[in-house]
Amino acid sequence: MLIETESTPNPSTLKFLPGRTVMEAGTRDFATPEEAEVSSLADAIFGLGDVTGVFFGRDFVSVTAAPGTAWSDLKPDVLAILLDHFSAAMPLFKPARAGFSVPSDEPALSDDPADADIVAQIRELIDTRVRPAVANDGGDIVYRGFDKGKVFLQLQGACAGCPSSSATLKNGIEQLLKYYVPEVTEVRAV
Repeated sequence: MLIETESTPNPSTLKFLPGRTVMEAGTRDFATPEEAEVSSLADAIFGLGDVTGVFFGRDFVSVTAAPGTAWSDLKPDVLAILLDHFSAAMPLFKPARAGFSVPSDEPALSDDPADADIVAQIRELIDTRVRPAVANDGGDIVYRGFDKGKVFLQLQGACAGCPSSSATLKNGIEQLLKYYVPEVTEVRAV
């Protein structure tokens, strides 16, 4: 089995492509070792000690190294864990545990029903134009709400903590949304 790696715009994050589906639907972001306990794969990667984030996409796993960690030292260990996991066809998540679920794309804010058409346009643009591009960089951006012209998005995977994420939000996503949805005045990360 060959696992390819790709750099991401975030120098702390590498994208690992196992050549097979990782998540059948949705994505999953682990920002702490405690969150990773629901997944034997994420738990093992965090167990290396020099990892601050693990993200599962449709066909990739992004891993974020702790500050000061050299990828030349960490990468072979991550590859070994991924090879063992995918070669053995192990499940991505541990057997059902009380209170565990893959997070949904439900908004964090309650959208005003009067804004339903605007929200539908925003979601469509994010799903068709933004998320595929961001997935190529090893991350995800999830819609979390719309309130008085402001769009709230959550950055995940390689996008979280990326030095260029502010520029991507303001110069890319915000401009795109303002162009197609004039009611949008600002985009903020949550």
